[in-house]
Amino acid sequence: MSAAPANEPTFRQSVDLMFNRAVALVNLSPGLEEKIRVCNATYTVRFGVRLRGGIQTFTGYRSVHSEHMEPVKGGIRFAPSVNQDEVEALAALMTYKCALVEAPFGGSKGGLCIDPRDYDDHELELITRRFAYELIKRDLINPSQNVPAPDMGTGEREMAWIADQYARMNTTDINARACVTGKPLNAGGIAGRVEATGRGVEYALREFFRHPEDVAAAGLSGTLDGKRVIVQGLGNVGYHAAKFLSEEDGAIITGIIERDGALFDPAGLDVDKVRDWMVTNGGLTGYPDAGHTADGGAVMEAECDILIPAALEGVINLTNAHNIRAPLILEAANGPITAGADDILRARGKVIIPDLFANAGGVTVSYFEWVKNLSHIRFGRMQRRQEEARHELVVGELERLDLAMGDTWNLDPRFKEKYLRGAGELELVRSGLDDTMRTAYQSMREVWHGREDVTDLRTAAFIVAIDRVASSYRAKGL
Repeated sequence: MSAAPANEPTFRQSVDLMFNRAVALVNLSPGLEEKIRVCNATYTVRFGVRLRGGIQTFTGYRSVHSEHMEPVKGGIRFAPSVNQDEVEALAALMTYKCALVEAPFGGSKGGLCIDPRDYDDHELELITRRFAYELIKRDLINPSQNVPAPDMGTGEREMAWIADQYARMNTTDINARACVTGKPLNAGGIAGRVEATGRGVEYALREFFRHPEDVAAAGLSGTLDGKRVIVQGLGNVGYHAAKFLSEEDGAIITGIIERDGALFDPAGLDVDKVRDWMVTNGGLTGYPDAGHTADGGAVMEAECDILIPAALEGVINLTNAHNIRAPLILEAANGPITAGADDILRARGKVIIPDLFANAGGVTVSYFEWVKNLSHIRFGRMQRRQEEARHELVVGELERLDLAMGDTWNLDPRFKEKYLRGAGELELVRSGLDDTMRTAYQSMREVWHGREDVTDLRTAAFIVAIDRVASSYRAKGL
């Protein structure tokens, strides 16, 4: 994979450049523009943990970009590359992302500079709990002020540890479980959270393909069925996106790129088989049912209809932007396209569905989980059986009419089964996510097609988000 060239801006500078391009098209006072741009605060913590007969010191960050709405929201990532610049850029993206999908949060982000693979489960728990302790005692984890979630290198397990640590330190807080989202179901989580970002990617593409004018702008036609897709990164997001697109929408996953190279098969890859191989063997090397190359960058530049970078920032940059052949790129990761590469791709007529929108499924379902924790009741518990009883009345009446009319027509048993089943938590979560992604896309699309000075979806997304953040600040009297 190509490394980002030294002459490119940092991730944070890339976010600022993209922000600048959009804010120039919004009528804001210079003072309000600067207030929205800057990161409010970043807390750096250095803490020691007794491990392996000695004390190891770790460095972590929690950055708050904007408090136009509270609590602020954003994941915690565990990675050796974590630094203040990256965390502040991700916090800024969270502000704009939440505004775009109308989740009532400000933007925040956290990170711990650690490679989780270097520690066993018990050691990771000690480290996570101590990091959480340092943030909790400063209200940088709090149900009403700052609510983290999983990110790269973290998952349900780490969120459960953090939630338990908060509860231990706040024994009388009835809303303690709402201090963090992305928890396991049995610890206050919500059905559909693990798959949420990948599911959101699927819903984003479905909505894009509902608009023939937009599909034509990417030089494509028809539906998702049969579209060739290359996915870079088969972590949680990439795996679920690839699985849903291939199983439910008829897309063909022709390429999968990982740390140790890539697999490519024009006939399509079995996503679950590839994932199982990766889990067992630690990489793609040796996978028997497709061609493997150590040069993952070459596969990212291969011919396809849709390219989905779903891992790290900056993977499409000045070194390879001229070689990307995919007409449609969806940013499932945060910041996978640098500002310079974005300019090149737009000049080449590529359509980019931006990270601001495309990977917002995670924070959307996190919002649902937070609401569930505050309400102390799972979604669907009150109304599901009442829905089924009402549907039973309708089906009963149809069957009565069926008997009265003889054998002239009959109810399809599959219709009866589907119609009678009331919506549980998972169905309601997916419905809410689908509605959120559709509504957010339509708000971007309105700006993209409605203004002559806006020629791409990223600028449109930033304009929608900036307008909403500005409105919040104005309502506060700023």
